[in-house]
Amino acid sequence: MSLPLYYLRPAAQGFAAGLLLAVAGCGASSTPDSATHASETDSPAAVAPPAQGALKTEALVREAVMADTAQAKRSARPAPVVAFAPMPAGEAYPQGYRDEQREQYQALADNPIHSVAEAPVSTFSADVDTGAYANVRRLLNQGRLPPEGAVRLEEMVNYFPYDYALPTDGSPFGVTTELAPSPWSPHTRLLRIGIKASDRAVAELAPANLVFLVDVSGSMDRREGLPMVKSTLKLLVDQLREQDRVSLVVYAGESRVVLEPTSGREKAKIRTAIDQLTAGGSTAGASGIELAYQMAQQAFIPKGINRILLATDGDFNVGISDFDSLKQMAVDKRKTGVSLTTLGFGVDNYNEHLMEQLADAGDGNYAYIDNLREARKVLVDQLGSTLAVVAKNVKLQVEFNPAQVSEYRLLGYENRALKREDFSNDKVDAGEIGAGHTVTALYEIVPKGEKGWLEPLRYGNPGAEVSAKNGELAMLRVRYQSSEGGNSRLIERPILSGELNGEAGKLSTASDDLRFAAAVAAFSQQLKDGRYTGEFSLKDTEALARGARGDDQFGLRSEFVQLVELAQSLRTPTASNQQPNDNRIE
Repeated sequence: MSLPLYYLRPAAQGFAAGLLLAVAGCGASSTPDSATHASETDSPAAVAPPAQGALKTEALVREAVMADTAQAKRSARPAPVVAFAPMPAGEAYPQGYRDEQREQYQALADNPIHSVAEAPVSTFSADVDTGAYANVRRLLNQGRLPPEGAVRLEEMVNYFPYDYALPTDGSPFGVTTELAPSPWSPHTRLLRIGIKASDRAVAELAPANLVFLVDVSGSMDRREGLPMVKSTLKLLVDQLREQDRVSLVVYAGESRVVLEPTSGREKAKIRTAIDQLTAGGSTAGASGIELAYQMAQQAFIPKGINRILLATDGDFNVGISDFDSLKQMAVDKRKTGVSLTTLGFGVDNYNEHLMEQLADAGDGNYAYIDNLREARKVLVDQLGSTLAVVAKNVKLQVEFNPAQVSEYRLLGYENRALKREDFSNDKVDAGEIGAGHTVTALYEIVPKGEKGWLEPLRYGNPGAEVSAKNGELAMLRVRYQSSEGGNSRLIERPILSGELNGEAGKLSTASDDLRFAAAVAAFSQQLKDGRYTGEFSLKDTEALARGARGDDQFGLRSEFVQLVELAQSLRTPTASNQQPNDNRIE
């Protein structure tokens, strides 16, 4: 008889396993051999709950671990860490059992409000990641409101396709702008900036050298882990061409090569290698990344697509596991011409912070795979966007005209902010845009003369120059490098203020795309503290999104409406105390 002990750090695993044998009387499901195996391999003990005495045994384990922790502190050695993970699907929890969450997110404060008179220029890096939306969807579908750190507004908005203009002037992408009243404030306007990269069919892509890097540690031994990874990668295998090469590297307590570089025409061989993967052991993620880069260099294709696809829950616990070192490794390795895409899997111990930042550092993109539909979206429907880069180090800069705009705030992109001087510095890394990618950015602005967020200054600057180009609301600048490198290029486009007034100044006349993006932005803010959305409710967000679904070819916008409805139900006051049912992971 034993308990569902998962993810015991090495210092505690052997100790707890032995204690369970002593306390539980060496039941049939916990043999000395299995205890020895757990100690030697650091595997999580994935076992069924006991029929009797579960609480008593669990309490004894916890007391013993606490005692060992106290002893560890006295002897100045690392204390054991214990976390209890969920039971496998279909099995009951022991009475009184409490699941402990170990998901990790980066807490970011919202972008501040800026006075145009003091700071007229806003600069940030492009972002095409979408992982936050899929992860938030997973949490809401589980009946839990997401932690604030899980909600990155730009990834929520950029999850959806929009009808933006394609490039017509030889540049790698087209630029679209639109202006409309803000749905949550009568005093502000929303400025939407859209970028659409030229698309490429998979058959037109350069030859690809792909390394599948798969986490097969014990924490992936669950339905949402390795089984989902295997199904996801096999979807990509179906898209491979004869000129493509695939390698397969796995890591748990150690890393190893499962499949040497293999032509895409040998699909059966690649699928067989994927099917044979099994999970168990601790997580030496850094050594796996090192080996994957070695395999990528071994099969490197000049002027081709050279990319690692890392599939993991990000729960590294052996070798290099601190965030800064792992991120620096990705920064150093991208100089070799190999990019890193991260595909997030798993629940409860998911390290979302690491996954998103590793992809940024590795010049790749980040997606969270919560179901096979999402896997197909990322690795089949949008394969060209996922793999082929059409422009790199893409930076956006907006200079607001103080004669037209008094205040502004950028919605999202908090961890993408750049200094003004970084815009023209080609040595400062920024985002990459793949074939067919769209990038959307939203600014909330206060037109001159409207009531803003900031109190007026007592002492203005009467000598300050005001732009003579009063018909311009702002100047948009986009700087990028071609996928082959070289000096950066600049696109400039004025944003005219004429749409602030008249019929075009009504939200109801704005495009479906702008109104839907506004609904997603409102929802993202409401899932956090909602400090800027005022009395605009989740029900208002639902109505706005429902009326802006347009030609919802893939049903993604309708699904979003359902997620807003779910969030409303999770925040509905309970019948007993009429307090909001804020069922949120912290």
